[in-house]
Amino acid sequence: MYMKKNQMLMTSGTIWKQMLLFAFPVFLGNLFQQLYNTADSLIVGNYLGSSSLTAVTSCGELIFLLTSLFQGISVGAGVVIARYFGANDKERMQNAIHTLMAFGIIFGIGLTVFGYLLAPVLLGWMSTPKNVIHLSTAYLQIYFLGSLGMILYNSCVGIMQSVGDSKHPLYFLIVSSCVNVVLDIVFVAGLHMNVEGAALATILSQFLSAILCLYLLIRTNESHQVHLSKIRIHADVGKEILEMGIPTGIQNSLISISNVVVQSNINTFGSLAMAGMGTYSKIEGFAFLPITSFMMALTTFVSQNRGAKEYERARKGAHFGLVCSVSLAETIGLLIALFVTPLMRLFVDDPQVIQYGVERAHYATILFFLLALFSPSFSIYFALNQLNNISYHVCISPWFIICFQIFTFHSQNPKFYNS
Repeated sequence: MYMKKNQMLMTSGTIWKQMLLFAFPVFLGNLFQQLYNTADSLIVGNYLGSSSLTAVTSCGELIFLLTSLFQGISVGAGVVIARYFGANDKERMQNAIHTLMAFGIIFGIGLTVFGYLLAPVLLGWMSTPKNVIHLSTAYLQIYFLGSLGMILYNSCVGIMQSVGDSKHPLYFLIVSSCVNVVLDIVFVAGLHMNVEGAALATILSQFLSAILCLYLLIRTNESHQVHLSKIRIHADVGKEILEMGIPTGIQNSLISISNVVVQSNINTFGSLAMAGMGTYSKIEGFAFLPITSFMMALTTFVSQNRGAKEYERARKGAHFGLVCSVSLAETIGLLIALFVTPLMRLFVDDPQVIQYGVERAHYATILFFLLALFSPSFSIYFALNQLNNISYHVCISPWFIICFQIFTFHSQNPKFYNS
């Protein structure tokens, strides 16, 4: 294992040790990100009530839908950068880095305009109840004003992780998470700004983390340094990034569309059902942390070893990552199933809202192992550029998500099909 201060080349050394050294900081970073996302709901639910909580928690699927395409492009760029890093091709690696930054700026500006203008229209299409749609619109419009910070942060983190640096994103997330919680308390509890305060706290913390990441990438002297004057789209690696990233972006978009379809049906049951399902989704997010962590570890590990032509080593790392992802996800899922009632009560005290979340957990958590197996498998195929398998995942994943969501919701609400 070759290491510099801010890099880790994973083409030699103990496989399990390298995977864990990379995945653990990613896990902690995702944990803090989930905590500061949850902080919005905790503070809003306790200080503003169930209507404001519904407005905040019901926007997640729509946000993911509008950001999913670039997330795929960012992952594709990470694979390309990691491959060139493993092959020690510094020139093409630099071209890929600056192309990703150019894509990020363009997409961030576009998403700001698109998200702000179309937020009320999209919420209307999702059958958002009239008693909360004005709150949801206010939250979303302010949230999308911070799109550039969110996109640039994801771009910078993708660059760092592609060269094996998962520690600095963790440090910056800890800082931004703490800032987000403090601002939530100040804006919502102190200044009584309602959901607008929660959205403002989130975008300010996102801009802070983006600035910290970008500062590090500009100041480093290593091969993944960012030069502001060199940010532009390089056609050759840009095409390669898009070829790798668009399938993932399409998959993400289709999955998010399927989730939006399910969320739209949930919305027809009213604000209590929305609050219950939205609150449970915050809790459920913790079960997906090991999945996300090992997805990133697998993408970087396999991509670097593919670039170095260490194919057998890539295979062994993939096996280890899959086993860890499935085991951890289902363990956390079972813990959520056992303690979901007191966890729901941290957010809200309405018994009907709590009941929606509790019943959903009892059906959903037993199937977490399937999601933990499915998503990292895609990362492996993606890093190996196995386009046939990627196409299979792109086609089947939305239907898998829809069936999973409908099964768990219909099990507790048989009238779902008759709405």
